Amino acid sequence: MPVTLRPEELERVLVVTAHPDDVDFGASGTVATLVSAGVEVTYCICTDGDAGGFDPAVARSEIPRIRREEQTAAAKEVGVTDVRFLGWTDGRLEASFELRRDISRVVRQVRPQRVITQSPEYDWDRLPASHPDHRAAGAAAVAAVYPDARNPFTHVELLRDEGLEAWTVRELWLMGHPSADHAVDITDVFDRKLAALRAHGSQTAHMDDLEKLLRDWGGTLAATHGLPGGRLAEAYRTVVCP
Repeated sequence: MPVTLRPEELERVLVVTAHPDDVDFGASGTVATLVSAGVEVTYCICTDGDAGGFDPAVARSEIPRIRREEQTAAAKEVGVTDVRFLGWTDGRLEASFELRRDISRVVRQVRPQRVITQSPEYDWDRLPASHPDHRAAGAAAVAAVYPDARNPFTHVELLRDEGLEAWTVRELWLMGHPSADHAVDITDVFDRKLAALRAHGSQTAHMDDLEKLLRDWGGTLAATHGLPGGRLAEAYRTVVCP
């Protein structure tokens, strides 16, 4: 695997996902370990998840508010208080120049050493992880990291109108990647990951097997990456940015 930043080099991390709850399924255990180590973590959520939800008694117009509130509550379960929503339409996300600009804005505001985002590649063994919005968010975030956010001549309005200087991200971690090369042991913070996902009531309240699903998934990832028996993990493809 590529050499990753030493713990003392890591001060700020930005997590970019398509929907509320994506970060909690894919990376909230990792986030909990980062926050416990003193790292500042910010969430950037591209949509409000307005195409989600299963309760016919809830008006569709209420879904964006509900899902923002759920993501804010879930973030607090793992120690994150800085949650930013870009407000793009759920189910119609594209890796457009405009989305790249919006993510680049947050990169320049937060100035993270590491960005965690979704894989822009298909995983044919786990098709739900390759939701079109997930891949679009990942592709736009990767482009924002390289080359957009570091290039002062891309999205010139960010510097001209908002005073946001170019920023170079050191690392990308891609969740849900079919060729993950790095695992984070989340066994000791699993209860916080579970609490974060239960905060997304509109998405998980009907899932009686949520804890088992997460334990099975985390256990498989841990075993795949050589962790001792009984451990749980989240896994990433890590990229050192040029």
